[in-house]
Amino acid sequence: MQFLNQLLQFLKQGLAAIFSFIQMVWQWSVTQILAVPWQQLGALPWWKIVVLAATGAVVVYLLYQAGRQLLEAGEKALSAFVTLLTVFVRTLPPILLAGGAAAAGAWVINHVNF
Repeated sequence: MQFLNQLLQFLKQGLAAIFSFIQMVWQWSVTQILAVPWQQLGALPWWKIVVLAATGAVVVYLLYQAGRQLLEAGEKALSAFVTLLTVFVRTLPPILLAGGAAAAGAWVINHVNF
């Protein structure tokens, strides 16, 4: 049991580190996107407007790709969660029967004497 607890603790720490890194990357990216002078379109020379438009197109395309991947992963995660819940429900009868058999065996061992 101690090994299982240590393994779960290790997995929990690993997942926390992964999500912390993901959060850091998202925050940095959002900061960089917001740092682009999007509102100064009229005050820039033409070549900076072209760079700004190209930057905007690249950002929109990459955000679209990320959104599509997140949507696809969300659908798969939801499907996997439903499958997991279905398996949990389907395993209830054998689990209950195993517990009942163990309880009956323990009762016989503890209460029946020949």
